[in-house]
Amino acid sequence: MPELPEVETTVRGLRPVLEGQRIARVVLNRADLRRPFPADLGQRLIGARVTKLGRRAKYGLIATDRGDTMVFHLGMSGRWRVDPSTPLPHDHLTIETGAGRMLALNDPRRFGSVDLVPTDDVADWGPFAALGPEPLGADFTPAHLARVFAGRLAPAKALLLDQRSVAGLGNIYVCEALHMAGIAPSRAGGRIATKRLSLLAESVRAVLLAAIEAGGSTLRDYARPDGELGYFSKQWRVYGREGEACACGTTIRRRTESGRSTFWCPACQR
Repeated sequence: MPELPEVETTVRGLRPVLEGQRIARVVLNRADLRRPFPADLGQRLIGARVTKLGRRAKYGLIATDRGDTMVFHLGMSGRWRVDPSTPLPHDHLTIETGAGRMLALNDPRRFGSVDLVPTDDVADWGPFAALGPEPLGADFTPAHLARVFAGRLAPAKALLLDQRSVAGLGNIYVCEALHMAGIAPSRAGGRIATKRLSLLAESVRAVLLAAIEAGGSTLRDYARPDGELGYFSKQWRVYGREGEACACGTTIRRRTESGRSTFWCPACQR
């Protein structure tokens, strides 16, 4: 599933194509993805000018001068294609700008979604209402982590994956950040010292920024809007490396819980 760095990379790829442009045409090639497209999507978008693109957690945001924001989620296999030379079978939504550019939302597994939300209501929109701070934002601090982890017996990994604690963190980058901080995924949150929580906050930011710089991680069908693959997977410290040697020489381990894999180094992470 595309995680925060992949969505951020996508938004950055769409920005020069869409921002400031008027939408000339919207075509729906099916009625739904994970849930139905908004019934008035075309009516509200055609003729509108895109004023801003952004991201919240793992959602992309496309705001218009009509007071609407189109909120998209890439699901398990979604990606936007910029100026595609030929249509593909799973191009479910296409948008054309007045400048003659085209975007196609391709989602083979159809676990993604598209919603239209009044821009003034985006912060309180259902999926966003209970989200924690953005991990790259000013509110994500060691003090915030200390409050979230205080007295908790839940594992550090579970606490970081809880979107109420931090918005947008996913399995890959939590495994990587915990390794960088030297914290075992299973360690109880309330038993992590304040100094180590400060290092964890720094590690989360560092891992995400490195992943964005590399264009994200290529998993399943993910690719950047320009068609290029993300290369952060080549920098993975532990994720996907079960049985290989950690930088310290210890064999990386893996366990599966509820269908989700955890990768860690038993020597580096305590």
